[in-house]
Amino acid sequence: MYALRQNQGNYTNANNQPPLVDHNVIRAAGQIYYTYCEVHPDMVGQPSGVAINRVHHRGKVIFTNHPILLPEECFIPLNQIESYMY
Repeated sequence: MYALRQNQGNYTNANNQPPLVDHNVIRAAGQIYYTYCEVHPDMVGQPSGVAINRVHHRGKVIFTNHPILLPEECFIPLNQIESYMY
């Protein structure tokens, strides 16, 4: 019992770490984002990322920091899209 209490501080909280996302989903999110930028060059506001379906790779550009997602969707932040594309 004492050993269990002693090692409790060694584990990180899983909620603080972003979930792993497939590279194909990130690539599709980047295509959605860059297509949106080309179609809407006069875009007002800074997007925060892309909400994308993990299976069908359909998504949309999101402008809020905490989007509400459907169960099969994930949120790819803009900084993750840009770091993957460059």
